Amino acid sequence: MAHYVLDSFALLAYFRNEEGGEIVEQLLNDAAADKHELYLTCINAGEVYYMSSRKDGTIKAELVWKALHQFPIHIIDADLEFTLTAARLKAKYTISYADAFAAALTIKRKATLITGDDEFNALKNEAGFKVKYL
Repeated sequence: MAHYVLDSFALLAYFRNEEGGEIVEQLLNDAAADKHELYLTCINAGEVYYMSSRKDGTIKAELVWKALHQFPIHIIDADLEFTLTAARLKAKYTISYADAFAAALTIKRKATLITGDDEFNALKNEAGFKVKYL
């Protein structure tokens, strides 16, 4: 079974009906049909909330937050070991701290990251890191 990690860019594209949102919708539908597994870090879930709140308002952000918890997505907590892995990626590459968590989860789950954020190009030679752009 395939494994995919969603970052905030991908989920915001879906929630805002932006380019690439239809790809995320298909991934969600396929995950609901047990065709693959979807993952999201709690850090990136928080990023989706605050970015929704800033651009779309608190009411929309609350709806997004509830939807995230109803979707067929495994939301992964960040323990100390996982945080250290993300911190090492952040120290090595020019990526945001939240993106480092998405990258770390992608490597840990032997998954493919789904994003539209070209910041992840910095990790193209990182062992075990795979990305698919929206």
